[in-house]
Amino acid sequence: MFITAAAAFVWANLNPTNYIGGVSFRPERDIPDLSGKVVLVTGGNAGLGKETIRQILKHNPEQVFLAARSEEKAQNAIRELESTAPNVKITWLPLDLTYTKSIHDAAELFKSHASRLDILILNAGVMSLPPGETDLGHEIQLGTNHTGHFLLTKLLLPTLLKTAEEPGSDVRVVSLSSIGHNLAPDFETVLDQTKLKQCNTHARYGASKAANILFAAELARRYPSITAVSVHPGIIVTDLYGAVGASNPLAAGVIKIMGMIGTKVEQGAWNQLWAAVGAKKGELVNGGYYVPVGIGKPRNRYVTDQQMGSRLWEWTETELRKSEAKL
Repeated sequence: MFITAAAAFVWANLNPTNYIGGVSFRPERDIPDLSGKVVLVTGGNAGLGKETIRQILKHNPEQVFLAARSEEKAQNAIRELESTAPNVKITWLPLDLTYTKSIHDAAELFKSHASRLDILILNAGVMSLPPGETDLGHEIQLGTNHTGHFLLTKLLLPTLLKTAEEPGSDVRVVSLSSIGHNLAPDFETVLDQTKLKQCNTHARYGASKAANILFAAELARRYPSITAVSVHPGIIVTDLYGAVGASNPLAAGVIKIMGMIGTKVEQGAWNQLWAAVGAKKGELVNGGYYVPVGIGKPRNRYVTDQQMGSRLWEWTETELRKSEAKL
């Protein structure tokens, strides 16, 4: 089972037809001045998230919120980032996406510091973890990558919508998905946590990445004043792969090969940077899914299936209501 899943994942990453027709993009050249903009990046203390913040800081945003679970790692990242952009305020937002109270607290803390939100980058994520669950009882990868980000976005939605009402606004929500969505089980299994938890770790990861695409597409349909898209970063071996390599020698070998042919973190952040701040608003299809850099995949079934998107949204809201009584 692992060999089959690993082969499918590697082929999905390496298939050259996925990367034909990309746009020319360089952050230093193509990101405009971001004066007055407020940006929030989850998982901003390392990897693609930290690199995304590093590039955004070069373009003079008003304020950047770095959301991360570990205070030590977050503060270390902030010190490093502030040394490159001393005039931009960076605020740590404590956030554990596996705990609903932490997400509520993070949203309240954000709203106490800022009255607008222009760019929300849902970058944080986990991959190929052993069995586990969030405090809501959701499978750990779906619960972290999808449900946690869904709740954070819902809580910040009033601020996003208020910002979108301002003249000349360009509010965007970017969800970091993955071509690993190809490994997702059937949709009914995604909605049945008992069945999903019985799947192998790669299928569970795929479920969470499919959910990221569905969420962005449905967010765009429900709130068209916000530009919401999902992105695949490409072949970038970051700390996200640590659990995979540690659990299986064959996986470690596959990851080593991917590391030799893959993209460095600096370039790996380009697709989400392009979607969040590089592309002009008219260049983005609201609800779309993009592979590097700027290649839309309009026929992706998670983008086009409105019933699936609506059902996931309603299922997630129902699940979250179960947690409200506990807060």
